Amino acid sequence: MHRRKKAVGKVTESAEDYLERIHELVERQGFASVSEIAETLKLTRSTVSNMVRRLAAQSLLNYQRYRGFSLTAQGLAVARAIQSRHEILTEFLELLGLEPADVREDVEGIEHHVSPAALEALAALTRALRKHPATLKLVLNRKAQ
Repeated sequence: MHRRKKAVGKVTESAEDYLERIHELVERQGFASVSEIAETLKLTRSTVSNMVRRLAAQSLLNYQRYRGFSLTAQGLAVARAIQSRHEILTEFLELLGLEPADVREDVEGIEHHVSPAALEALAALTRALRKHPATLKLVLNRKAQ
């Protein structure tokens, strides 16, 4: 099986997961902490601290030991690209009528492995299916057969 080692820019899948969670927390409450990231990713605080330092070394985070961290402009750009990819995949799978739990699991499973070209094709297909509900209905009816 072909695994895409680096997805957005030169950021690993693991780093993408961190940036995605950090961005979600900052958007929701204005800040993110090592403890919260560890809890949401089900990791130890020391594991998260190590990754936070690596992300800071890559200029994706502003980090001060014991004081917390925030996304740099570059980190924010990567996080927004990840968020956009996540939203496109979610919208496409929801459009197909999949169960919410399946959508979440499938998006997490494929989001790091979809090429930019495939992602744009899925976005275009989603827009076309929304614009042509009769075609969507045909697709959904086929799924049931």
